[in-house]
Amino acid sequence: MDKHIVKVGISDMNVVQGPDLIRTAGLGSCVGVVLYDDILKVAGLAHIMLPDSRHVKESFNRAKYADTAIIDLIEMLVHLGVNKRHLCAKIAGGAQMFQFTSNNDFMKIGARNIIAVEQELKQHHIRLISKDVGGTNGRTIEFDPTTSRLMVRTVNKGVVEI
Repeated sequence: MDKHIVKVGISDMNVVQGPDLIRTAGLGSCVGVVLYDDILKVAGLAHIMLPDSRHVKESFNRAKYADTAIIDLIEMLVHLGVNKRHLCAKIAGGAQMFQFTSNNDFMKIGARNIIAVEQELKQHHIRLISKDVGGTNGRTIEFDPTTSRLMVRTVNKGVVEI
């Protein structure tokens, strides 16, 4: 059976069933969140750009924010027959891509994204299996729901499996 690769853009999300793969590139301060059910071999991936949507006043792209993207991704997977209690997570990204002279935590988007994603996962009782986060380099990730392997390619550092 042929494997297809489903590509997820920035502030986007999608779901896939094995043997197909799911990939996102351009994870700088953004965090890639993979939710998966290793029994049904189904996975979803969200490319999250910002920690939360609380201060957004107009209609907005829910995939852009950790607080809304994770909820929506869970719902997408449940519609495919996944039991929410069986979901596990793997995450990557959240780099500090730019150096600032100020110690203002507001500018540390990568770190804030990581914290927000981990809080959302905890709130929804989703176990975080592994993560490759922080640093100063961008990443591309690809998940295989058949094996539950997340391949993380980090700029200038090669590929690791988590």
